[in-house]
Amino acid sequence: MAASAGSAALARHVAVIGGGWAGLAAAVEASDLGARVTLIEMAPRLGGRARSLGDGADALDNGQHILIGAYTHSLGLMRRVGVDPSQALLRTRLRLRYPDRETLTLPGGPPWLAFTRGVLACSAWSWADRLGFLMHSSRWMATGFRCDPSLSVAALTAALPRRVREDLIDPLCVAALNTPAAQASAQVFLRVLKDALFSGPGSADLLLPSQGLSALLPEPARAYLLARGADVHHARVQALRRSPSGWTLQTGSDTPLTADAVVLATSSVEAARLTQTLCPDWSARTAAFEFQPIITVYIESPGSHLPAPMVALHESSDEPAQFAFDLGQLAQRPGLFSFVISGAAPWVDRGLDAAAEATLAQARRVLTWHSPPRLHRVLSEKRATFACTPGLQRPPAALLPGLVAAGDYLDGPYPATLEGAVMSGLAAARSVMR
Repeated sequence: MAASAGSAALARHVAVIGGGWAGLAAAVEASDLGARVTLIEMAPRLGGRARSLGDGADALDNGQHILIGAYTHSLGLMRRVGVDPSQALLRTRLRLRYPDRETLTLPGGPPWLAFTRGVLACSAWSWADRLGFLMHSSRWMATGFRCDPSLSVAALTAALPRRVREDLIDPLCVAALNTPAAQASAQVFLRVLKDALFSGPGSADLLLPSQGLSALLPEPARAYLLARGADVHHARVQALRRSPSGWTLQTGSDTPLTADAVVLATSSVEAARLTQTLCPDWSARTAAFEFQPIITVYIESPGSHLPAPMVALHESSDEPAQFAFDLGQLAQRPGLFSFVISGAAPWVDRGLDAAAEATLAQARRVLTWHSPPRLHRVLSEKRATFACTPGLQRPPAALLPGLVAAGDYLDGPYPATLEGAVMSGLAAARSVMR
C-alpha cells in the first residue's frame, strides 16, 4: 500500500497559479512531496508584492518588508531553497528608535521577562506611562490576547497612555496591519502582539533584508524548483475549468495545460475572476475586499547615515512616512534611504508627487544629513494588502476537490504578511497532495 501511494504521489501533477510568496511556498512544498509542479506567474518576475524591480545596481525593492523572529515558516522555507537567513537578514532586538530618542528596546531572555524589563527601562516614557502599559498588557495576556471582534485598535488601546500609543501602538499597528489604528482590527493586532512579543525567545527580533527581496526567496526558489524538474511559465491564466481528468488551464498558448490539482495563489482580484463561474459565492466574497496601499519614497544623500538601520517617524497630516530605512547600514546601497508610507490611501488620493515632496520635506526636518537629500524614486503598491478591519469575513482556502486557494488574504488569524502567505502556500500544497 505504501509503495502504491508513493507512486501515485510521484505521478501527481500540481499547477500553481501565482508566483508570489504563497505560490512559491506551495510549489516548493508540492515538489518536495513528490508532485510534478508547473508554476505559472503573470508578471515578468516571481515574488508578487515582495520582489525587486530592475537589475543590478539599479534594482529597488517594490516596498520595504520586515520579517520578525516569529516568522518560522518563512525562515524555514528560505533555508530549504538554499538561503541562509543569518547572511540574508540583519537580525536585531526589537528597537523603536526615533530620530531624537530611543523608546522601547527589548532585551534577550524569556518573553514576558524581556518585555517587562524593556518597558521599565524605557526612559522616554514616564513611570506612569510604563506601569500603565504593563498593566494593560497583563490584562491582554490574562484574556489570551482575545477581545471583542468588533473593536478597532484605537478603541482597544484608548485607555493607554498617549505617549505609548503614539510611540508604539500606532506605528506597530500600521506596520503590521497596513491599516490605521482607528480602522484596524484589534483582534488581529492582539494576535500579532502575542506571536511577536510572547511566543518565545527571539520571536520579537527584527529581521531586516540585507539584500534585495528577489534574492531573499523568489530567485532561489525558482532555481530550486527548476533543479527538481518543475516548469516555470510567465503567462496569465485566462480561464480555469474542471475536466474529467482534473483541471484545464487556458493561457495564451494554443495548447491548454492540464493538471490533477491546482493551487490558486494569485491576488484576490485574480482569484475572484478565475472562480466566478466555478465558485460564485466564494468569488463574490473574495472580490469584496477593500485594499490599503503602500508608498515607498527612495531618497539619496551621499555620505549620510541614519541613527539606526530602521528609524520610526511620527506621521501627521503633512508628514506621511512612519519608518525610514538606511540601505547602507543594511549592506545594500550606501547613501540610499527608503521612507515607507503604510495605510497610504490619503496620500494616493493626493498624488505620488505630493507624497514624495511631503516625505522629502519631512526627512529634511527631522533627520540630519551629510549632503542635501534629493528624491530618487517613488514606488506605489495600490493593492498592497487588504484593509484589516474589525469583523472582516475572509474566504476559506478550500474551494473544490483538487482546487485550493493560497494567499495572505484567506481566512486566518494574521494580517497580510509574508509569514501568512507562506503558511497558506504550505497548507495548500499539503491539501492537494493528500
